[in-house]
Amino acid sequence: MLTGLPGPTYTVPPPRRMGGRVLYLDLDGCLHPDAVYEKGSGPFIFGYPDHRLFEHAGLLEDALAPYPRVRIVLSTSWVRRYRGSIRRVSRGLTPALRERIVGATFHSRMDLSVFVDAPRGFQVWSDVLRRKPEAWLALDDDSENWPSWCEDRLIRTDPILGISAPEVLAQLKEKLYEMDREDGRMDAPASTQT
Repeated sequence: MLTGLPGPTYTVPPPRRMGGRVLYLDLDGCLHPDAVYEKGSGPFIFGYPDHRLFEHAGLLEDALAPYPRVRIVLSTSWVRRYRGSIRRVSRGLTPALRERIVGATFHSRMDLSVFVDAPRGFQVWSDVLRRKPEAWLALDDDSENWPSWCEDRLIRTDPILGISAPEVLAQLKEKLYEMDREDGRMDAPASTQT
């Protein structure tokens, strides 16, 4: 277990894929509107009849195309809902996006109540501490209670338009370009750097 670090920590095995360049990806409010509910047949969007699940997956695939080294870690409640099944969660993504997925912020061996009680930013930061990416970004419509040292890594999406909002898509492309040029440093709060 990691100790002496701000935010929740989890006693789980290290991720299978460590290091690299990572995009932490939420689904609701990023690839489709955030008004996703579940019924017997699975998830559906409520209140936005002109939208469909994963409607912006192609936009994300295009934005990531120039950066083949960027991998995806799912940071979405869908992973918990589907009992950690990354394969099931990623079914609606394009094949190219599915190939990039290397894991999720939630692991089935985590204490579910501790994980759920943590703000999304701390869930992501905990994975950063375990995975140790050389560079990372997070794409999410939930910007509340993110650790201050992670805020510059967060690309906040529009809860309805997701990444299709022009300013969000432009910011994503700019930050991917900047991340690609990084020299391998990983920003962390001064109190946690060794």
